[in-house]
Amino acid sequence: MKFTLINCFLASDILKKAIVSVTNDLSTDRRVHRTCITLKKLGFEVLLVGRKQRKSLPLDAREYATKRMSLFFEKGFFFYAEYNLRLFFFLLFKKCDLLVSNDLDTLLPNYLVKKIRNKKLVYDSHEYYTGVPELEGRKFVQNTWKCVEKWIFPKIQDIITVNDSIAKLYKDEYGKELTVVRNIPPIQKQNEYKSKKELGIDENKFIILLQGAGINIDRGVEEAVIAMKLVENSIFYIIGDGDVIDVLKRIVIENMLSQKVVFIPKQPMDKLFQYTVHADIGLTLDKDTNINYRYSLPNKLFDYIQAGIPVLASPLLEVKKIIQQYDIGQITDNHNPEHIAAKINQMLDDPEKLKKYKDNSQKAAKELCWENEENKLVNIFRKYA
Repeated sequence: MKFTLINCFLASDILKKAIVSVTNDLSTDRRVHRTCITLKKLGFEVLLVGRKQRKSLPLDAREYATKRMSLFFEKGFFFYAEYNLRLFFFLLFKKCDLLVSNDLDTLLPNYLVKKIRNKKLVYDSHEYYTGVPELEGRKFVQNTWKCVEKWIFPKIQDIITVNDSIAKLYKDEYGKELTVVRNIPPIQKQNEYKSKKELGIDENKFIILLQGAGINIDRGVEEAVIAMKLVENSIFYIIGDGDVIDVLKRIVIENMLSQKVVFIPKQPMDKLFQYTVHADIGLTLDKDTNINYRYSLPNKLFDYIQAGIPVLASPLLEVKKIIQQYDIGQITDNHNPEHIAAKINQMLDDPEKLKKYKDNSQKAAKELCWENEENKLVNIFRKYA
């Protein structure tokens, strides 16, 4: 027994330690979760660092350690300043071999600690950060983040991003080749799902669904809600959280749509999927109002595919490419509520085509899965194992 314990302690010391950092509250970030699992498979001892908000969901049990910082500020300049400062000192004194920074808002402290302590750093850019709509019209803030990016980005060896379009933007700007790792969920092996009745879903209605951790401005949800005035025998489920939820609830009241639009707060990953599998159509209607949305590839698209449901999407480049390649749904021409309603009705009124979209989505799920995508991440992290 003594020999076994000694060996366990020795093995613990030999394990390389990776610290993964992100600014969100960890509970719904599946991309970062999958990154941590991949690191764990490669033999790293993993610590995931994020923040805890007042309305954060409890964290489920993980195969790796987590730390959520409770901050005084929850948004704006003071939040980013406080989080970056605290993250810097946390990383500075925490034992580690590899730093993994997620998005530009964690890059500065990670890079400074890399330089001070001579550590390895991998950067995962989940979006074209300086093009996010939250920075539109805020030139000082946008330029500040851009200065951080211009200083650090060219100096990093391994950079990951989420799709080909964003990789090209960065290559054109900095002359660097990025590794594209799409944010695709694993094949869903769960065979038993709660029934519509158990979930409180009307069994006699078509289910239109939109999910997301960031249901914000320019996601096309306001128009989708108004479109429900012209869609019969259907209920629109909005599952998640975001800046426009209160606006959407006001639109529902003003248009007397409380019987046709249902709001469900953000859910843990497994419970969210329970709702998604029952949808007849999944919506992803982001607008081409900024460079980040223009080249986005939303997580929910792949969630819909794994659930085997048809998709109605706006014509963003990366999204349209997936929809048309696998023939899993329809593309809108604009964001007029009347047009969105017509598209939904067209899909629901054609059961044969709707079934074809479902069948194709189920086939696409076998190809568009994390089991295939993960290999690209493994090739990067293996160099540091």
